[in-house]
Amino acid sequence: MNIKILVATHKKAPMPEGKDIYFPILVGAYKNYKKEITYQRDDIGDNISKKNSSYNELTAIYWAWKNLDADIVGLVHYRRYFFKNVVNKDLKNVIDKNDIEALLSKHDVILPRKRNYIIETNYSHYIHAHHKEPIDETRKIIARYYPEYLSSFDKVMSRRKAHMFNMFIMKRNLFDNYSKWLMGVLDKLEDKIDISNYSVQESRVFGYVSEVLMDVWIETNGVNCVEVPWKQIGKVRLFSKVFNFLKRKFLPNSKSRTHF
Repeated sequence: MNIKILVATHKKAPMPEGKDIYFPILVGAYKNYKKEITYQRDDIGDNISKKNSSYNELTAIYWAWKNLDADIVGLVHYRRYFFKNVVNKDLKNVIDKNDIEALLSKHDVILPRKRNYIIETNYSHYIHAHHKEPIDETRKIIARYYPEYLSSFDKVMSRRKAHMFNMFIMKRNLFDNYSKWLMGVLDKLEDKIDISNYSVQESRVFGYVSEVLMDVWIETNGVNCVEVPWKQIGKVRLFSKVFNFLKRKFLPNSKSRTHF
């Protein structure tokens, strides 16, 4: 099988060696491109590279959907990967072609282990971290244009766990189905909300909304998925994460982005 796991990055970064399935892609390349960065650019071919400031890594997903020839497509980040185990965070320990083929012989999609928000639902976590309007408008869009997804949307938003980070590996037919649906929802959302006064951080709204939509798509379509350990390489500011999480929870006007 032809497997391509996009590694979304906005700069030159360490990449897994000796594993040609990993495919670094420079997101926001229309402004991030530098001659010394030889990664695939997301501003070539049919693309939405200029939306990277609000779509985040989704510009890589869009590029792959429209331009990449592969039987299996995935997305990870230059600092977040799927690992064989959670003990060793060395890039030599990321899952390889054999691991992926074995997992997808029994399942359709590989996802990261869920994040557990413990004292918050996915909805309350979102509105404590971000502006409320985009997620509420997303529900209205789904109710009007994709009503078969509404029940799953409400269930997912009421839960305390979710697959986050827009990380996945899936078979091509499902990737095309997911991308078409996701980009359709977000395209309609763009017409409904005004982000001109959002901060730089909050302007990444379409990337944030998409994170909670993965489980909605998975559940509605009855997709057979399997969870794999993931890890963030580099330093993790745990104290800062805890502090910002509590600040968002008890000071609703604070919109400091933290996954916890």
